[in-house]
Amino acid sequence: MGTDTVRERAADGAAERRREQRGWYFYDWACSVYSTSVLTVFLGPYLTSVAKAAADADGFVHPLGIPLRAGSFFAYSVSASVILSIFVMPLAGAAADRSGRKKPLLALSAYLGAAATAGMFFLDGDRYLLGGLLLIVANASLAVSMVLYNSYLPQIAPPEERDAVSSRGWAFGYAAGSLVLVANLVLYSAHDSFGVSESMAVRICLASAGIWWGAFTLVPLKRLRDRRTADSPEGSPGAPGRGWRQLAATVRDMRRQPLTLAFLLAYLVYNDGIQTVISQASVYGSEELGLDQSTLIVAVLLVQLLAVAGALGMGRLARTYGAKRIILGSLVAWTLTLAAGYFLPAGAPGWFFVLAAGIGLVLGGSQALSRSLFSHLVPPGKEAEYFSAYEMSDRGMSWLGPLLFGVTYQLTGSYRDAILSLVAFFVLGFVLLARVPVRRAVRDAGNPVPARI
Repeated sequence: MGTDTVRERAADGAAERRREQRGWYFYDWACSVYSTSVLTVFLGPYLTSVAKAAADADGFVHPLGIPLRAGSFFAYSVSASVILSIFVMPLAGAAADRSGRKKPLLALSAYLGAAATAGMFFLDGDRYLLGGLLLIVANASLAVSMVLYNSYLPQIAPPEERDAVSSRGWAFGYAAGSLVLVANLVLYSAHDSFGVSESMAVRICLASAGIWWGAFTLVPLKRLRDRRTADSPEGSPGAPGRGWRQLAATVRDMRRQPLTLAFLLAYLVYNDGIQTVISQASVYGSEELGLDQSTLIVAVLLVQLLAVAGALGMGRLARTYGAKRIILGSLVAWTLTLAAGYFLPAGAPGWFFVLAAGIGLVLGGSQALSRSLFSHLVPPGKEAEYFSAYEMSDRGMSWLGPLLFGVTYQLTGSYRDAILSLVAFFVLGFVLLARVPVRRAVRDAGNPVPARI
């Protein structure tokens, strides 16, 4: 009887874990539409066109009196949003671990970002400053929400499941991005048939991403549960001052985990390149290669579809060869693909689609496996704090790439030179990651070492 009771409790625990995992997947489903439709496809070219409408005769805009090329404004706005995130994300992570209440913070950041995205409907004429402000708010909110979302992974999945669970989350996100992009493509391509202008179609696509984000966030908020620890008593306020003190303690603690820090440094470098490619690819395609918006949507849709297969396929390969080896292989593929992008001929969508296919096959897997690998390097009970540092590497510290991209274009006037400058991030990231002994890093963090990692 006792054995049956234990088995029943184990079965109930497994069922509850799977229910939480399914709810967790849906935040990727909710917020990835922003990353795809807004950040990757529509906002870059559209905000650039709005900035150009406000530019002077020399092609410069002057926010706060600072002369900027209109073509660089979007990249600079992305960089500014990331710098803001650096200050906010650690506070959110420390407050979540201190109070044990991740869900209210997840809800606040998600709905602030969704509202800012929906507000992009009002971006028209020469309102480039409004576009930059909404982009900064939405991007920073997404970064904070991802700190809290990612910190659930070690709590809802045992070590042997994390590669698969993380990969499924990314696959859900890319599937949602693909679905919404199809709807975007129909509206944008046939906007005359719907009785709306091209500009209005873009604004509807931008705003609908915010509505989608807010609506599907309800699923994880319903299914995920907060877990209190001895260090997060009921009613703990998680005040800002206490959050900063906790952050300082986290930094000191991470200094005692040098191998975890070494992984974060490698991830910071190569992911900076990934995030910059994601945010600037549509600008490169439209401004340098002369491709129209419909071609860019189809290319990004191709990336989304192949990223689903790539995330799931690389997750399976990781079971055999280990996550670290598969990530290293993906960085080689990123380097070759990006270098090839420099030589793409203008006005040739076929070659742009080939490049998009190469990116799609490695995009989802490199991100998913990086997240699951890091989850093994987090000391138990410090998930949100450490994932705030991870998210700083994922989104919060990804300001150097857009800044370099924008500065290179400002100095040279060439997007080809700007895209080529990003190769260095993948080469250096490969070298740094190859030097990290991940099995020893897992043991030093106090976690069981999987058979393959």
